[in-house]
Amino acid sequence: MVTAFAPGKCILFGEHAVVYGEPAVAVSIDAGVEVTITESNKWILEGMPFEPSRHPHISHIINDIFQYRGNPLKIDIRSSLFSAAGLGSSAALSNSMGAALHQFTKPNEPLDLISLAKIGHSAEANAQQGRASPTDTATSALGGCIVVSGQKVRGTRHVFDATLETPEGSRSWSVCEATLPEIEDTWIVLGFTGIGSPTGKMVEGVSELIGKEPKKMDEIRAIGNITSSGLDSLSAGDMEGVGSAMNSCHERLRNLRVSCPELENLISAVESHSLGAKLTGAGGGGCMVSLTRHPKRVAECIEIAGGMPLVSKLGSGGARIL
Repeated sequence: MVTAFAPGKCILFGEHAVVYGEPAVAVSIDAGVEVTITESNKWILEGMPFEPSRHPHISHIINDIFQYRGNPLKIDIRSSLFSAAGLGSSAALSNSMGAALHQFTKPNEPLDLISLAKIGHSAEANAQQGRASPTDTATSALGGCIVVSGQKVRGTRHVFDATLETPEGSRSWSVCEATLPEIEDTWIVLGFTGIGSPTGKMVEGVSELIGKEPKKMDEIRAIGNITSSGLDSLSAGDMEGVGSAMNSCHERLRNLRVSCPELENLISAVESHSLGAKLTGAGGGGCMVSLTRHPKRVAECIEIAGGMPLVSKLGSGGARIL
C-alpha cells in the first residue's frame, strides 16, 4: 500500500491577466488530496469499478505516462478541498496520483517534484482538450510560492519551462519560485460561495469583453503591474503591502466582470478584519481569499455570510509520500 498527498493552491494575484502573458502568483495551501494505491484482483476506484473514460486524469497517468501493465489497483481518494472552487483540486488529484504511482512502481527512486509537476500538467491538458496552464500543477507539486509568466520574473528563481500545443497554437510559460519569509502572524482564509467556478466560460467572457471594449486591456496590464508590486511586498514580508495589492487586484477583476454577487457578499463580510480580500481563481463563483491576522474571526464572518471557510498558512509544502 502506498499513500501520497498533494496540496491545493490559492492565487494571490494575476488571475485572467496570466492568459495574456502577465505573471500570476500562487501559493500552496494546507488542504489537498490524498491518494492511496493498493494491489487488487480488479480495478477499483472509490469502492466502485474503475471506468477510465469517466476519470481522464487518472487514466492518462496510469496508461499514457507510466504505461502501467501490472496487476489491477484499488485507488482510494480523500480530499479536503472544495470541488470546482478554483483551489486546484484536479491538479492536486493528478499530482497525488502521479506521486503514489511513482512510489508504487519505483519504490527505490526518489520523487522528483519537477517531473511530477510536468506529469500533472500533462494530465490536466489531456482532460481539458489541450488547454491547461501549469500554475495549479506546479504550485501543488513544488509547494511554497510559485510565479508563472510568459517570461522569467525578477526576484524569483527559475525552476523550469512548460510548453503545450493547444488548439489555438503553441503556448509556453516560465515557472519560477519566490522565497517566502517566515510569516508567523498572518493567515489566508478562503471562503467558498458554494457555486462552481466555470474557468473556461470566465476566460472566454474576458476575451469577448476585450474584443468589444479594447480599452479593457488596460485592466489586464494594471493587474500585471499590481502582481509585480504584490510579489515584491510578499518577498519582503510586508503583509500590509500584500493586502493592498490584493484589494487593487480585485478592483481590476471586478472591472473585467468576473466577480459575482456571492463573491462580493463574502468579501464585504470580511473586509474589516482583513489586510486584503479578493476573489481567487476564475471568478463567477468559486472562492474568495482574505489575508488576515484574525483567521478565526474571518472564518466566522464567512460562515455567517453563508460561505464555507478554509484556513491555511501561506505556502505549505508540496507533494509528498506519506
